[in-house]
Amino acid sequence: MADLPSPTSPTFEDLVAEGDAVPTEGWDFSWFEGRATEARPSWGYARGMAERMGRASAALDIQTGGGEVLDSAPRLPRLTVATEGWPPNVAKATARLHPRGAVVVACPEDAPLPFADGAFDLVTSRHPVQAHWTEIARVLRPGGTYFAQHVGPASVFELVEHFTGPLPDEVRAGREPQRERADAEAAGLEIVELRAERLRMEFYDVAAVVHFLKKVVWMVPGFTVDAYLPQLRSLHERIRSEGCFVAHSARHLFEARKPTDA
Repeated sequence: MADLPSPTSPTFEDLVAEGDAVPTEGWDFSWFEGRATEARPSWGYARGMAERMGRASAALDIQTGGGEVLDSAPRLPRLTVATEGWPPNVAKATARLHPRGAVVVACPEDAPLPFADGAFDLVTSRHPVQAHWTEIARVLRPGGTYFAQHVGPASVFELVEHFTGPLPDEVRAGREPQRERADAEAAGLEIVELRAERLRMEFYDVAAVVHFLKKVVWMVPGFTVDAYLPQLRSLHERIRSEGCFVAHSARHLFEARKPTDA
């Protein structure tokens, strides 16, 4: 019997083209299975969000992406609204959430929330680009809760700085939890809980890196394969040599409450 040819490893060009071709809408990260891993925070944001949704009467999910996290809640309040600023995600979230009775509103990330004062007793968000505390406080009812998982300072900067070079200290300090606490309190909210963790990430091929940077666009603004081909090639060689590229994400959990006498 003739020997079967041994499978060949994908080339650098094959991997880059594969990662570049994957659709980026929504917040479904299942494509990364077997290609990248990220440890999860100990607090279980989706579980905590679902518990609070089950008790709420009117809820708002800010920057919902494709609606995947909100849709994971077994029960949604009768009045459930989600905002999203990127048109492909608006369409995806609408298709996902409308059958459950939730309304999706197209709203730019930096625009005022298009809702009345005190409209919601629960506001949630997973990885907002920025928390607009005055707007969050405004749309919450007295006694209402903001429950969210934020991206912390210098998150995945081992990867980011491979492409950008060293970033200044003020950039590395952005999203610092205690600074966000002060901003939330200045907007009139009381902090119930604030927890932070740093979590290991591993990238097993350069296709995963390409897709990650195209999907999470604020990591390396303006990222394209052509613009960063030398950095991608050196990263590919490093992964082949070391088995993976290791970085660390930063996450913090926020629970804040609007005082009942507000």
